[in-house]
Amino acid sequence: MGLKDYSTRTASSLKYTGKKIASYFPHERIIDEDAIRAKLNLPSEQEVLASLEAEKKQSEQDNSLPIVHEIRDEANRSWWRFFDEFEYKTAAPNKVEKKWYHWFDPKDTPAERKLILKLDILLAFFSFVMYWVKYLDQTNLNNAYVSGMKEDLNMKGNDLVNTQMVYTIGGIVFQLPCMYVIHKYPSNYLLPFMDIGWGLFTLAIYKSKSAAQLQGFRFMVGVFESAFYPTINYLLGNWYTPTEYARRGGIFYWGQMLGILTAGLLQASALENLHNVGGLEGWRWMFIIDAIITFPIGLIGIWSLPGIPSKCYSVFLTDEEIFLARERLRRNKFSTEDDSQSFFTWKLWKDMLSQWKIWLFVLLNVIAWNNSNASYGTYLLWLKSLNRFTTIKVNQLSTITPALGIVWIWITCAGSDLLNSRFGAIVFSQVFNTIGNTILAVWDVPESAKWFAFMLQYFGWAMIAVGYGWMNDAARTSPQQRAIITICMNMFGQTSTAFTSVLVWKTVEAPRYLKGFTFTASCAFSLIPISFLILAFYKRDERRAAHENGIIIYNSKKGEAAPEILADGTVIVNDGEGRKEYRLASYQSERSSAELVLDSVSEKH
Repeated sequence: MGLKDYSTRTASSLKYTGKKIASYFPHERIIDEDAIRAKLNLPSEQEVLASLEAEKKQSEQDNSLPIVHEIRDEANRSWWRFFDEFEYKTAAPNKVEKKWYHWFDPKDTPAERKLILKLDILLAFFSFVMYWVKYLDQTNLNNAYVSGMKEDLNMKGNDLVNTQMVYTIGGIVFQLPCMYVIHKYPSNYLLPFMDIGWGLFTLAIYKSKSAAQLQGFRFMVGVFESAFYPTINYLLGNWYTPTEYARRGGIFYWGQMLGILTAGLLQASALENLHNVGGLEGWRWMFIIDAIITFPIGLIGIWSLPGIPSKCYSVFLTDEEIFLARERLRRNKFSTEDDSQSFFTWKLWKDMLSQWKIWLFVLLNVIAWNNSNASYGTYLLWLKSLNRFTTIKVNQLSTITPALGIVWIWITCAGSDLLNSRFGAIVFSQVFNTIGNTILAVWDVPESAKWFAFMLQYFGWAMIAVGYGWMNDAARTSPQQRAIITICMNMFGQTSTAFTSVLVWKTVEAPRYLKGFTFTASCAFSLIPISFLILAFYKRDERRAAHENGIIIYNSKKGEAAPEILADGTVIVNDGEGRKEYRLASYQSERSSAELVLDSVSEKH
């Protein structure tokens, strides 16, 4: 039986009111997993979960024992294996060589590849477009400042950095309710609503008559943008596996670079072609144009954003594809359902706060939010201080660094996925970032060295998607904790910039910014030991969970006894937690339920 088209679904699959909902209008997709399993001749959901978590449900029947693919003695383990983040994820017999230029994993079935391509368009590409619009609306302030806004609004002293600060405060305050909202309400309605809201206040900026009015409008832009960043990272973490996330996160971050790049081009074009048209200055026209671009993108998001696998709202994914998306996450040990813990229960927060994940990933992101000099218009203000370029030329030259940023982001994120090394990607990017900011902190260097240093400025943000992907992998067992940690990473990171911006990036100190560049170089370097600490805790947890991936670990050098293998293929492990029984994969008469699911969906497809 082939996959059914979406148009054949009945109103019984709709959740809301019992009234029939038009098939082209997004709604929560209630799918009957048992019916799909029966149609595809698959095991029941209970059997799949028993297969995936058999180590927790030992029984007397041989076929229900957890399966072991590899028994590994770490007596002669090489020191460099510590840096192999997937050392305990894949047993040696199951490893498949992956080419660096392949977009898909070699194990992906045709059905999985079709699903991934759909997600790449609906989620990864559209999040890139939304981020482009968001950052276009955010970074236009710096371009407007050097294009006449400063003089027209009589901005003095630190008015620019104070305006940036109130925008940040707006985003911080309204991220608090996002901890609850992000996990409970459909993102395909939440984000478009917020998108249109920030578009309206971006439009309102063109009417600003003073710095105070400008700051009020920018505060509201920050309010409506507050949910965007953490929600997109949460969605990416709910659809993509650990080896897929960073590249899609990199595509998402391309939107940031494109927003900065096109802001300069749009401002240059507005000054050249629209200045004084309708009695409006060129910088005011830029905010009008930005708003016009923003509104339709927000509306498209209602249809493009798919929600999460357990609460999918997409009209473009079939029931079987939603089912397959859930199975892919289960195969990678991701929890796909609600934890059944209330957001306001002490147990949820006690469990989360007693673990290393929230503390170290939040610390990583706080430092990461301060590891770039790009947010403060340093490159633009330096170009203007040279007094050799026209305003139009300054805006045109401002596009060089974000264009290079697209390259730096892709190298970092693709390297993270293809080499299976989040730690390595962070170190790689921050070495270049430290070099660039150190040169600028010294300042008394040839002008060519300053050009070189500014060209490296977006290495700072190149690792952001890698950090979020690492967190989603480390906290994969709890969707609710992933949502909360995502919000905390973003909220505390953004909060830190509210005061560091006025402490070390005072506008009156431009373009020298001794404190700013020194502080940023220190942050960039400190990310290396912090990520090393995360790696150590991550590897500890992965080693403890190796049996879930069919790997039994022992170390004969430390006097640990090797597992006993009986004639019937039963593996007996005696450790500090007591006696445990497993079954060697070669003795298993049936393939795992997860493998049956993925292959059967592919064959029926």
